[in-house]
Amino acid sequence: MAQLTEGAIETLSNGSGVNDAVLQLVNIRKIEGGSGPARFRVMMSDGLHTLSSFMLSTQLNCMAEDNRLAPNCICILKRHVTNNLKDGRRVVIILEIEVIKSAEEVDGKIGDPTPYTEGTAKAPQSAPKPEPEPRLPLQQQHRNEVNRGSNRDFGKKAPSAVPSTPGGSSKIVPIASLNPYQSKWTIRARVTNKGSIRTWSNSRGDGKLFSMELVDESGEIRVTGFNQEVDKFYGLVEVGKVYYISKASLKIANKQYTSVKNDYEMTLNGESSVIPCDDSCDVPMVQCEFVPISDLESRDKDAIIDVIGVCKSVDEVTRLTTKSNKEVSKRTLNLMDMSGKLVTVTLWGEEAEKFDGSGQPIVAIKGAKVSDYGGRSLSASFSSTLMINPDIPEAYKLRGWYDKEGHAMDGQSLTEMKGGGGGGNTNWKTLSDVKNEHLGHGDKADYYTCIATIVYLRKENCLYQACPSQECNKKVLDQQNGMFRCEKCDKEFPNFKYRLILSANIADYGDNQWVTCFQESAEAILGQNAAYLGQLKESNETAFDEIFQQANFNTFVFRSRVKLETYNDESRIKATVMDVKPVDHKDYCKRLIINIRKLAAQ
Repeated sequence: MAQLTEGAIETLSNGSGVNDAVLQLVNIRKIEGGSGPARFRVMMSDGLHTLSSFMLSTQLNCMAEDNRLAPNCICILKRHVTNNLKDGRRVVIILEIEVIKSAEEVDGKIGDPTPYTEGTAKAPQSAPKPEPEPRLPLQQQHRNEVNRGSNRDFGKKAPSAVPSTPGGSSKIVPIASLNPYQSKWTIRARVTNKGSIRTWSNSRGDGKLFSMELVDESGEIRVTGFNQEVDKFYGLVEVGKVYYISKASLKIANKQYTSVKNDYEMTLNGESSVIPCDDSCDVPMVQCEFVPISDLESRDKDAIIDVIGVCKSVDEVTRLTTKSNKEVSKRTLNLMDMSGKLVTVTLWGEEAEKFDGSGQPIVAIKGAKVSDYGGRSLSASFSSTLMINPDIPEAYKLRGWYDKEGHAMDGQSLTEMKGGGGGGNTNWKTLSDVKNEHLGHGDKADYYTCIATIVYLRKENCLYQACPSQECNKKVLDQQNGMFRCEKCDKEFPNFKYRLILSANIADYGDNQWVTCFQESAEAILGQNAAYLGQLKESNETAFDEIFQQANFNTFVFRSRVKLETYNDESRIKATVMDVKPVDHKDYCKRLIINIRKLAAQ
């Protein structure tokens, strides 16, 4: 039978710190009512006394709901915080608890405990009570304290493990213990993410807001400031710094706008206080629950996950126009972890513009969104936190593995494994492989990457006059009156823009293939933009031809899409180039060496 920690209930009831106390759960019940998450009230026993003023923190609700916490089970109280209510009562919030014996393994209640009443401890049934030995006065202790660490004498009150606030008006509490029913509290937390200032305008007026995410040892929380609080706090707060925060409002979190793992969120108001903290070494940098890339296939579409990997490759920034007619920057990169799998990640906006993938850094993303486009891919939205070479154990472990053996692996892309999308660029094939494996003959298009050389470019009809509208590339009709008509836009324009559709024959050592290259890939092959080529064709045919001659016999990395298409009852494979890049000869040689070793092993 497990030995309970006698005297622990009295010590907890007095607000003192008890570490790793062994207690028996006598009763647990769900508190009904309220619009927030369910709360569970717990009665615990130390064999001498019972106390019903225990409350589970909401992140432990699952232990009650799946009956791991059931009457008569034996538990170790790992971490807790004692909160003082306005009426003088104390509530012990359980932050971490471990079940060491399930209810089925315990033969009923241990001992004959009685309800504890302050000032009346149950004396043992024995000889007359001896006079107590003289001892030092009890030490003063903060009531709101996270208790964790080595065992202490339960007869003494431990000194506070956390500092007081600068003003000393309230004591520091962990984020995990916050709820809307508390009055005075202060947290000490690190800013892990700060969003940009956003504005809105509707029938009720204009406004602005910003959000940030905080973390401490116990958990994380999202904080939002509006209007005046934006002016007051936005410039003060820096990502990575630690602050004392108090007198903010708490409400139920709207999970639609956050991936932070907390049932509540915080709103700054006119009384809120944000004070920098100098002693910040013991506050964690970030809290992540990383999902291996190989497990992404089992995750649901739109799931929010944390991921870490090596940036195996990165594309250049592109700009696109959204449905609301706003331009936004976009960049894709490929992450690989120790599972040997790769996933394509899309960055947006400022993160896409400033990202530097040189040196193949370790990239950690907190709050990435899972997409099923082309198999599995990820998107880092405005609420995600992007970290480059973070100072965490997972990053050091991954860097050591990659430098030792991972750099020699091509990796297998989840974005290509199911035949869709084409976000990855590691499905290496030769042109003979494309034909022999009948790529493109299935229900969906196939994507592959190859290294090939330009052997012929068909310059006839490679340029056409297109609609000058930003979102339209349709061919215009020359009205012979200085105007050009676009049938799609149903408009006439005084000008047009040149667009490229280039047919090219590419070859490697085993075969050749005709491919179609549109604007960006065609410009990469020719080394000139479409507008300049159009002017050259009209003014200097010889110089125009020279550009095509110089482009021949250049070698590139082609990422292509192949699909069987039928036209006039004739079926043929159509290959479209999605991306063109110069050859990275160092990477190419590594891959050739790996292939040689595989063949030698056979």
